[in-house]
Parts: sequence; C-alpha cells; structure tokens
Amino acid sequence: MRGPGVLPARLGTPALRTARERFDELVLDIVTEVDDRWQDRLGLVEYAVEDAPQIPDDWDPSTVPLSSLIRGSGARPTRLVLFRRPIEHRCETRSELEALVLTVVVEQVAELLGIDAAEVDPRYDAG
Repeated sequence: MRGPGVLPARLGTPALRTARERFDELVLDIVTEVDDRWQDRLGLVEYAVEDAPQIPDDWDPSTVPLSSLIRGSGARPTRLVLFRRPIEHRCETRSELEALVLTVVVEQVAELLGIDAAEVDPRYDAG
C-alpha cells in the first residue's frame, strides 16, 4: 500500500499530531488548571517545555532532572521548564504520562508557594 494511512482533513496539514504536540497540549491543560487556581499567589510565571535538560559535566549520571525552576527577580518572571524526553521515558501509558506531568507541575508550584503539594491540586498523589 502506498500513500498515507490517514488522510488529513485539509490538504497540506498533518492528520495526526506529533508526540511533541501531544505532550505540549497535555502540559498546557495541566498548567492552565493549576495556574488558574493559584494565579493570585503565584504572580507572573512563565511555563515552558524543552526536549531535554543541558546537564553539566560534573552531574551525577544516575539522575536526570524532569524539570527546572528558576525564581524570578525584579521584572524577570519565574520560569518553570518541563523536560519532555526524561518524563516520557519514565512512562509506558498515557495515564502514567498525565500523572507524572501533574506530579512535576504540582510539586514545583508547591515549592514556589511554600506549601504542601497536596494542597496545590486534589489530584496529586505523593505515591
């Protein structure tokens, strides 16, 4: 068989989203919910997704960070970056991926607010 397995709705556009696009959409959904709930206490937070972290040469090779939190100062906003590939490598199913992204976002927001992660989102499960 030749040709695409799925025809796009509009010619010239992909019929299926890439893994990166699906991950970005998942992060956006979770971040939007958490940010809406805590916006008054969070202030200006910039959320981002990068494929992988840049790890220094002296980093312990047995651990890979899943996210990075850089606190803002002055006019610079706080920046929360999730690393897509390390998160995806730890998950086998879509539900595991959703749970891990939620966990990472909630734990970082809890650190920013200085509260327990369970208070940030009722779906958070420390286990």
